[in-house]
This record gives sequence, C-alpha cells and structure tokens, in this order.
Amino acid sequence: MKLGKYLSLEEFCSCSQTYQKYADQIDPYPKNGESITALKALNSHIIDPIIDYFGRDNFQLTYGFCSPDLKRFLNKKDSETGVKNGRIDASRDQHMACEINRNGNYYCQRLGAACDFLILTTDSQQVIDWIVTVNLPFDSLYYYGRTSEGKSRPLHISYSPQQKQTIWTFTTKGTPTRKGTEKWHSIIKDASSS
Repeated sequence: MKLGKYLSLEEFCSCSQTYQKYADQIDPYPKNGESITALKALNSHIIDPIIDYFGRDNFQLTYGFCSPDLKRFLNKKDSETGVKNGRIDASRDQHMACEINRNGNYYCQRLGAACDFLILTTDSQQVIDWIVTVNLPFDSLYYYGRTSEGKSRPLHISYSPQQKQTIWTFTTKGTPTRKGTEKWHSIIKDASSS
C-alpha cells in the first residue's frame, strides 16, 4: 500500500535498525485504521513535497512507524551488547501514530504521525531552511545536530492536526531545547503573519 507518491506502508514500518534485527519476532504494522490515515497525511503534506524537491534517490527514511511490538523491542537491551535497542517517547514523538494501548487510550494524545529521515546530499540545517521557507505544515521537527565525524544526523518530523511548527534541538545531555532554533522560528513567525 502506498502512503503517498513515493513511500509504501511496508517501507514505513520496516526501516528501523531494531526491526531489521528482530524482524522475525515483530509485527511492524498499525492495528488502528486511524494510524494509516495519519501516515498518509504525513506523506502527502510533508514527505512527498520533501522528496519532490530533494529527489527520491537522496531521501533515506531511517525510522518510520513504531508498532507496539517494535516499541517492546526498542525498550529491551541487546543480549550481546547490553545496550538498549533504541528509544521512543511514545507519549510525545508521534512515531506510534494513532495506536491505542491496552487501556484504550492513544499512546500519543497528540495524534498525527512522525518519521526520521536524511537527505543524503544536503546538510540537515539546509533541509530545515527549506522546510521553513516553503512553510510545510509540520507539527514538530527535531534537529539532532551532527555525529562526531561531522555528518548530519537524521531529522525527526511530524504532521498532526495541530501543525504547531515547533523546532527543537538538544543539549549535550540530550535535553530538548529551542536554543539555536531562533532563526527558523523567526522565519515561521514571519510567514504566519503574512
């Protein structure tokens, strides 16, 4: 099933390293139809325009939808390394889209959907410059900075009914902050007042 012009549901559900490692033990697909609707909206409003501009060959999806099964494996430690498989903040990051927990509540009350991606030929700061300049209707965008080798890390972007257009970066201790995002928020503010 295509979620937009370019990406399929399978790609969105199976791209993470944790899924790749434990694929035979994880059901990666959404159970709630609302999640499919949210993933399609993310693709049509955010991902399709990004790929239209930067090109399909330059776009790399690094983390898409997180099913409850995948969430369980992200929270476990790798038996060989003792390091946690990954992390998710299910109540805030929107990777679980509109999935419902065993108490009958959404994992993330913000709804919508999210993914992490890289543009292989363009620095992530320049990608953000483009996103805010063309005024894509995102909800949250996380800029993780660079690796120790100086390469851009993936960007996290979400789409939801709120479309808050909030950009976060992180301190060296991993605490979210808006410090360093002022330039982008200024562009967003100017666009919304026009």
